[in-house]
Amino acid sequence: MENRKPVTTTKLKKMKQDGEAIAFLTAYDYPSAMLAEEAGVDGILVGDSLGNVVLGYDSTIPVTLEDMIHHTKAVTRGAKSAFVVTDLPFMTYHGSIDETLRNVGRVMREGLCKGIKLEGGAEIAHTVEACTQAGVPVMGHIGLTPQSVYQIGGYKVQGKDSKQMRKLLDDAKSLEEAGAFAVVLELVTEEVARMITSQLTIPTIGIGASVGCDGQILVYHDILQYGSGIRPKKFVKAYADIGSQIRSGIGQYVQEVKARKFPKEENVFKGDLEVMSYLYGGKE
Repeated sequence: MENRKPVTTTKLKKMKQDGEAIAFLTAYDYPSAMLAEEAGVDGILVGDSLGNVVLGYDSTIPVTLEDMIHHTKAVTRGAKSAFVVTDLPFMTYHGSIDETLRNVGRVMREGLCKGIKLEGGAEIAHTVEACTQAGVPVMGHIGLTPQSVYQIGGYKVQGKDSKQMRKLLDDAKSLEEAGAFAVVLELVTEEVARMITSQLTIPTIGIGASVGCDGQILVYHDILQYGSGIRPKKFVKAYADIGSQIRSGIGQYVQEVKARKFPKEENVFKGDLEVMSYLYGGKE
């Protein structure tokens, strides 16, 4: 993917207009971002899902602004053309607009990302508008919003009845009117996802929301089965199982160390003749 032109918000909107599917992927560090970029992804999300996936938390709630900036710095060093978006973590954009813009400014300046993602619908439209008026590209996120998982009552599919459908459509349109350049639809029923996608001029990016969205996003570690104890998810397809390969490789390393089969002759360094003479010749 050398000499690839950087992906922009204009490019993403044109992809929707042209019917070209958009491929996003999460990434949380430099090598992952480089591999994703080399594979040709259009965008990378530095998701606060790093709390679960990388930091070992039970939810995204404990993730801090410093965590997000730290990981965003690593990702943007590895991805030069993909559109990098960073999640603002829990309760960093629900206070005053001034406080929110300070947090946004830190993520953009220090992390060098190209946009931010905020969870919520009509209730945060004024925040989205303030950010976009300040020149910050904003991606919305509705449906299942992990930062509100305790309020929602668990990881539940959204859009199962007409009331939820109307709320999701209203949220999506509110975000578009506020200036969002795209909206993530998470765990939304296929029918509702298709309906929302057809009524927006900005791209919808689905995760567990069907092929009817303009694009898709999945978690790096999920599609590669990279980790320990990864649980199957209905909306995820595993494209590799590098976790098993890593575990096997480390296991073989441990066995060879225990059996003193590593390091071998080709893995060690030799001193020059003077050193050998001193060690084995008994010279002072």
